[in-house]
Amino acid sequence: MRLPSKLAAFSVLIAGVLVSGCLMRSGEQGPAVPAPPPGQAIGTVPPAPPVPVQPPPAPPEPPSTPAARQFQLGAASRALVTQAQSQAKGGDFGQASATIERALRIEPENPLLWIELGRMRLGGGDAEQADAMGHKALALGTGDPSAQSNAWHLIADSLQARGSNSQAAEAERRAAGFAPR
Repeated sequence: MRLPSKLAAFSVLIAGVLVSGCLMRSGEQGPAVPAPPPGQAIGTVPPAPPVPVQPPPAPPEPPSTPAARQFQLGAASRALVTQAQSQAKGGDFGQASATIERALRIEPENPLLWIELGRMRLGGGDAEQADAMGHKALALGTGDPSAQSNAWHLIADSLQARGSNSQAAEAERRAAGFAPR
């Protein structure tokens, strides 16, 4: 297959331009090559500079225990907890639970509210829910010994309400390991 003459001429022209760009014209000099330092023969490689000796890296720090924290209630949650405690004193544990659930919509990650909700559920006779609230508070309260202790006390009380006295005693021992009630 032959290319049309104009296309062939153009191809030759492009190839010539590309090749000429790669060649040096006579009389041009290439890139400058520095002269070797005194005392070094031409064509030899200079010695590499000395590598500084560094001490080996320090071993990684062991994982630390979580920093001690102390959960607190915000103003709105504190007001709702106070209201719920009044409702519970009047024997209305259902309404008290609903009030704490409102506070949980404000601070869902606060273990103190989960403990309080567990207390309301336990007061209303739902020991299984109280136990679940205690375990939720344990998971959220990492780093706060007081919250952890109160969560274990709630779990112990819920176990005792279900007749699991030996497990309740173990939960009380775990609570005592964190902080006084």
